[in-house]
Amino acid sequence: MNILKILTDKRIKGNLGESGVCKFLKRRKYTILERNYVAGGHEIDVIAKSREHICFVEVKTRSDDAKNTYGMRPADAVNEEKRRSIISAAKIYASVHAKDGYKFRFDVAEVYLDSNKKIREINYLENAFTVDSDRRNGYKSI
Repeated sequence: MNILKILTDKRIKGNLGESGVCKFLKRRKYTILERNYVAGGHEIDVIAKSREHICFVEVKTRSDDAKNTYGMRPADAVNEEKRRSIISAAKIYASVHAKDGYKFRFDVAEVYLDSNKKIREINYLENAFTVDSDRRNGYKSI
């Protein structure tokens, strides 16, 4: 199988998931500040503002045709290394775009696509991890 096609298919699914999460957040009165924000060689999928928080959102998209990897949920792919990467980019964002009075939060969005590449479900995990912890809301860190 052609590796370039795999990466392209993965990026298409990722874009679908990120777009769906942005719509999901907008319906809940969030303001989308950034999408695919890159700083210091690290990326954050979505940065959004709620009434009280600046939310750094990692989006994990899976399709029904994807093999279930050892019974893992998409959020389980946000391992310690990925969390450190997101936190590094978030620190840079916060230093450049200081938002007085706002707290910062790290969320994970699990997006499930059906066989027609339509969003079937979004499971949104607020405060999925913190700067000071390596455990996420009841999910064992890898």
